[in-house]
Amino acid sequence: MLWLVGFGMAAEPIQLDSRSELFVDEHLIESKNGVTLKLHKPQAQNVALICDAPWEGNTSGYFTLLQDGDLYRCYYRGSHHGEEGGRPSQSGVTCYAESRDGITWTKPNLGLHEFEGSKDNNITHMGDGCSTFAPFLDTNPNCPPESRYKALATTGDNVERKKNPSLQAWHSADGLRWSVMREKPVITAGSFDSQNTAFFDNELGAYRAYWRYFTGGYTDERGWKPAGVRAIRTATSKDFLSWENQADLAYGKDAPTVQLYTNAVRPYARAPHLLLGFPTRYQPKGSQVEPVLMTSRDGVNFKRWEEPLIPITAPKDRDWNRSNYMTIGVLSLPGKPNELSVYASEAYYQGPGSRIRRFTFRVDGFVSASSAKGELITKPLTFEGTKLMLNLLSGGETRVEVQDEAGKAIPGFALDDCTPLKGDLMDQAVTWKGGSLATLAAKPVRLRFELRGADLFALQFVP
Repeated sequence: MLWLVGFGMAAEPIQLDSRSELFVDEHLIESKNGVTLKLHKPQAQNVALICDAPWEGNTSGYFTLLQDGDLYRCYYRGSHHGEEGGRPSQSGVTCYAESRDGITWTKPNLGLHEFEGSKDNNITHMGDGCSTFAPFLDTNPNCPPESRYKALATTGDNVERKKNPSLQAWHSADGLRWSVMREKPVITAGSFDSQNTAFFDNELGAYRAYWRYFTGGYTDERGWKPAGVRAIRTATSKDFLSWENQADLAYGKDAPTVQLYTNAVRPYARAPHLLLGFPTRYQPKGSQVEPVLMTSRDGVNFKRWEEPLIPITAPKDRDWNRSNYMTIGVLSLPGKPNELSVYASEAYYQGPGSRIRRFTFRVDGFVSASSAKGELITKPLTFEGTKLMLNLLSGGETRVEVQDEAGKAIPGFALDDCTPLKGDLMDQAVTWKGGSLATLAAKPVRLRFELRGADLFALQFVP
């Protein structure tokens, strides 16, 4: 049913309920004046992990980080590109590291696989698919214990992978000992020679996969030959074995055509209906790479930011062939409630061992509705709760007005009724002379923000 408002004909109000909403796109925004959506870049912190073991090396990469209870786990490829006068090339192992704080990481002696005559190493998987192994913790409520951890990985060795590109499904009970779920590949349309990701989407109630694809590519007897550009393809599955709804990611008609892979897509834990991705943009000149940010609400159509998220000038050793990838994983670390940690690679090929560095965002701080002096009005929405909470950084006095569906200020909740907000406010309740918002719950309303030297990151209605 459509209804008439002061802004013209509009669809049904956005049913916000009590979920957190980030200003990473135009989803909530009806109009804005003097306000722009601004990308925020994470701040460089410490080096988290160096790949300096004999089974690792200067092309170790494709890191996946995840939280498992109070333990943080990291999976990555151990490999080395042999150089004249250096040690020979080696590849084909998946390594494992862990941490209790996300800052200091250790490589436990797993004793599972032999490397050069010894099992004293942190190798968790060896053989097929190791170069692209990207595990995840399965949150499917119907997941059996023996499959608590899953991964998609390329089928066969490097020769077989190029001749017959495909992905197999793997699983594990403990995240350390892995086996294939079945011998037959589960996905065959793609290139796959990079980090192929998957996860269970609790909002969708199904698994999602994202993998490398070449638009216009083909396969011949010599292996995969790209006849297009690097791109990302997705699909969904109910059982992790049968995949359907394959589609290439779309970025809007005005988005430039660029080469993207290693997508790092995951649901955002604080707002799981939003998917965050940190794909790598490939630049053929010099084979340089740089990560960008993209977000989606349906898993196929993404809002992509063209500005590099971590530029090659960020410390350190990034201005090199394929030396600036984002890892999979946005982590909330103990004792750091106001920040989120992400990680990115450096010193790839340069070595002697590649490494990852920790970077930090403000909580929800990927994109803001930013203004020196401006106004933003939301689309009509309904909510559950009695209070409006904001994640806001405001140098001046920011105020909020609650309007009815026709865009008229509700008595007691107009701009003049609002207590001005100023400062670094991570989870701040908005107050009005009208008091509680309880009487407005479930009714269509608009929010009008008067921003003064402010960055508005997120909002949420709460009890």
